[in-house]
Amino acid sequence: MNRWTRFLTAALALAAAGAFAQQPPPPLSPGQPTLVREAPRDVKPAVITVSATPPVIAVNGVADRFSPGARIRDRNNMLMLTGQLAGKTLYTVYRRDASGMVHEVWLLNYEEFTKVGGVSTGDPEGYLRFYELLNLVWSARTLISPLIP
Repeated sequence: MNRWTRFLTAALALAAAGAFAQQPPPPLSPGQPTLVREAPRDVKPAVITVSATPPVIAVNGVADRFSPGARIRDRNNMLMLTGQLAGKTLYTVYRRDASGMVHEVWLLNYEEFTKVGGVSTGDPEGYLRFYELLNLVWSARTLISPLIP
């Protein structure tokens, strides 16, 4: 009988720990510091159209592909799967991997894209302005609990 009570106690403790782990995190209080998403340095703005069968995409109208293990981050810096984007056209900044495929993507809204995407990248001053605008876009975003709309 003693063995069964130990087993039952351990099973209940594991069940309680599992239930506790599934609770949503508490919302940030006004006094708590907020996290700010950093702007990567070697990204390019683009309109990416994801086909109905990812990893096939079009970057600014040119056929391309996501790399295996591509990382796509939404506005809350949460990772998304390529299947969630099937058939959508997205405003983004992206980075390529060593083989030339699109590997990292950050989703932007239209206002952020117009700030970043309208920059001429032909001269060094354009690059500086582009990075300044990227920093402004990311510093304006604060991460809030992903459960709060």
